[in-house]
Amino acid sequence: FFVLSKKSMNPQLTLISLLFFTSAIAQTFKNIDSHPQFPCKPPHFSSYPFCNVSLSVKQRAISLVSLLTLPEKIGQLSNTAASVPRLGIPPYEWWSESLHGIADNGPGVSFNGSISSATSFPQVIVSAASFNRTLWYEIGSAVAVEARAMYNGGQAGLTFWAPNINVFRDPRWGRGQETPGEDPKVVSEYGVEFVRGFQENRKRKVLKRRFGDGDDDDARYNDDGDDGKLMLSACCKHFTAYDLEKWGNFTRYDFNAVVTEQDMEDTYQPPFQSCITDGKASCLMCSYNAVNGVPACAQEHLLKKARIEWGFEGYITSDCDAVATIFEYQGYTKSPEEAVADAIKAGVDINCGTYMLRNTKSAILKGKVSEEQVDQALLNLFAVQLRLGLFDGDPREGLYAKLGSNDICSSDHRKLALEAARQGIVLLKNVHKLLPLNKNHVSSLAIVGPMANNISNMGGTYTGKPCQRTTLFTELLEYVKKTSYASGCSDVSCDSDNGFREAVAIAKGADYVIVVAGLDLSQETEDKDRFSLSLPGKQKDLVSSVAAVSKKPVILVLTGGGPVDVTFAKTDPRIGSIIWIGYPGETGGQALAEIIFGDFNPGGRLPMTWYPESFTDVAMSDMHMRADSSRGYPGRTYRFYTGPQVYSFGAGLSYTKFDYKITSAPTRLSLSALVPKQSSHKKLIIQGEEQLRFLQLDDATVNSCESLRFNVQVNVSNSGEIDGSHVLMLFSKMPQVISGVPEKQLIGFDRVHVRSKEMIETVLVIDPCKHLIVANDVGKRVIPLGIHVLSLGDLQHSLSLEF
Repeated sequence: FFVLSKKSMNPQLTLISLLFFTSAIAQTFKNIDSHPQFPCKPPHFSSYPFCNVSLSVKQRAISLVSLLTLPEKIGQLSNTAASVPRLGIPPYEWWSESLHGIADNGPGVSFNGSISSATSFPQVIVSAASFNRTLWYEIGSAVAVEARAMYNGGQAGLTFWAPNINVFRDPRWGRGQETPGEDPKVVSEYGVEFVRGFQENRKRKVLKRRFGDGDDDDARYNDDGDDGKLMLSACCKHFTAYDLEKWGNFTRYDFNAVVTEQDMEDTYQPPFQSCITDGKASCLMCSYNAVNGVPACAQEHLLKKARIEWGFEGYITSDCDAVATIFEYQGYTKSPEEAVADAIKAGVDINCGTYMLRNTKSAILKGKVSEEQVDQALLNLFAVQLRLGLFDGDPREGLYAKLGSNDICSSDHRKLALEAARQGIVLLKNVHKLLPLNKNHVSSLAIVGPMANNISNMGGTYTGKPCQRTTLFTELLEYVKKTSYASGCSDVSCDSDNGFREAVAIAKGADYVIVVAGLDLSQETEDKDRFSLSLPGKQKDLVSSVAAVSKKPVILVLTGGGPVDVTFAKTDPRIGSIIWIGYPGETGGQALAEIIFGDFNPGGRLPMTWYPESFTDVAMSDMHMRADSSRGYPGRTYRFYTGPQVYSFGAGLSYTKFDYKITSAPTRLSLSALVPKQSSHKKLIIQGEEQLRFLQLDDATVNSCESLRFNVQVNVSNSGEIDGSHVLMLFSKMPQVISGVPEKQLIGFDRVHVRSKEMIETVLVIDPCKHLIVANDVGKRVIPLGIHVLSLGDLQHSLSLEF
């Protein structure tokens, strides 16, 4: 066992030690027989009550826990759970990863077997840019099929630690790429869709499977007869207010996120609440950081809230090794035993790492925590394993027994990955309709940039072994055979201009020039934040040097998950087009080539604001969302940011033109139905004022909200010459009846496909208690009364909320 020391602990060495230790343990039981080990094997171990499938999950879990000795119980409190040979229970590895495809970051997944790769979908921030709920669900479903197939081959577990649903609060965050962006509604809905697709018991019929649009109904789910069984377990992480890796003197291991009740309620918590209440996630991961002085994994108030108020039924794991940080980094407790006790009593069921293995017995002996409290953690853990069918006998004879290597890297999954990349890529600039290029009129092409011919970072963080490895350069070569390449810089850091001469030379001789610039994992990743929003090193000089000699305006392709300040390129007429591809996954090169040459019409929208370099004057450690002019604080995200922008949230162009018309929407809405008849109106009126300004929500009012849902019906016309998909984004600007009201707020979105010269009708369903609310300064959700201005593109519609 590795030992943590407050004086000498290095976070990177600590995690390397943890990974080495858990990987070594995991390899003792992975790939032994090329299929998973399982409990309840006949004839010797199948007669225990916990193997009796006719009993309830709760009864079976209680029976199992009752049979364990204290050492055996403690052995279950690590991600690498120990075996119990006398009961026929093999070891189990809880830690597998599936952020945007099966990844081998954790010890639960191995590609060293009959399965050597898995479909690599675009990084989450790219898929989020599609604003397509059905696509998100389909990605979760496809990843689940491959995960279960790998489990059948003994190369993965059944419990996966994804999705990452932290809000992308600061543009410098190294893991922002892993998230669905900066808007709590979008992040929430992505989490719900991915978890539903990933966990869904395939006994249930999927009524609708398409990824051409993103309707806002639940028609694709049929929950009839849901027995609580899981195909796989998804984990919503990192709970909560986690979005800093290493910046200045702050690290994620010791950072104390100071968050107001207002920001907690309407920014940081909604994705987690939705992931649990709507997505029915079976795992929640607590984060490294402290929240308002209390380590997240010792936050009894927040963890109990998830179980009691949000109805969470699953297990809670710590990040690795977040239980240790309670004592070792944050000094919140006086001993390791107290750290373990605080985590268990707060509701943490399993520790990623060995801290609980090494300190729980001592904590019990010292009276810091009871064996009964450990039992509750085990009940939560075993309940999830039972719901996964882990104690139901040989998985080769179960519901998913036929899934195998043929279900991994299938043509359908690779087509889905390609569609996700197509829909997520964002066209930010296209002066004089430079794009799309006509491949029949392009005799030569020059590709410049270190990422243009690089396969290692196409997927971003948490990428496994892709089915197929191609580069942007090789895919563009399919369209124009006379295509030359020069890196310009030796790597993305671009510390030298030694390669500029070659890049300029090939640019001079080509019909068109594509420059690939931006970020890779050397600039932004887990445990690494950025300090600048500009292009790294001399990349800007490379772009300008090439643009200066190009025959025609150049096409600038930007990689990376975090925003970059490319104001110079936005305003430079020598740069005709700008395309953001993020980390587009294994099919990203093909998607980019199709867009550049017009085989696909781009329709992605930015899921995050792009800030100017001056934003780096704002402390990354400042967790406030709302602007504060008294201290020169500009606020964060499109909802509250008051400063200049390079590109706005929702920015994105198309090769065609779309027009809107709101054909039906209410102009007034009475909220009287939300207040029970026996209630006194006095409690709703602001103290000292006679006029009612807002309605405060509670459980009683929320339960009455369904009757107040209304439709906004929209006609969308494509007046251009090219078929295309378009993202509708309906915003609301609330009346300023309380402090901290957002500048505007996304309340509905949909992705629709419209043929050239045609029109389609679509409906956005608005729930006032979900979409027209804001948190007040004490963290209570309220609906402001008065005029809400709804905007859809250039259209505006006034809605009066009355009482």
